[in-house]
Amino acid sequence: MDYKTACGFLINQGTTSDQNPDAFLVRLKQGKAPVPGQVTNILLALKIVFEALRTAPTLDRELVYSLYLLSFESRKLFDAGYQAGVNWPPLLDEDLKRINRAVKSIFAGVWHSE
Repeated sequence: MDYKTACGFLINQGTTSDQNPDAFLVRLKQGKAPVPGQVTNILLALKIVFEALRTAPTLDRELVYSLYLLSFESRKLFDAGYQAGVNWPPLLDEDLKRINRAVKSIFAGVWHSE
């Protein structure tokens, strides 16, 4: 996956458009688990974007908004689903923490592994 593909993928996964019913946030909003491999691809794309933007002085607004949504809204949707009794996959909580750390790393320009 190259930088351009990674950005497009993250923007696609971080929006709640009817155009992509299998987007990460759309599925969480519906109380559905991510598609198999979806979180892995999100994490890979986040690492690629981090590497490409590590020293960048500015970030693209559309990308930043999608990163924010992937980090903040995914946690909010997960918690709301949990409260409503959704049976999430056992590792999804940890995956959301990894997504959050990766987004934080992109904003900081330093990779946060913990």
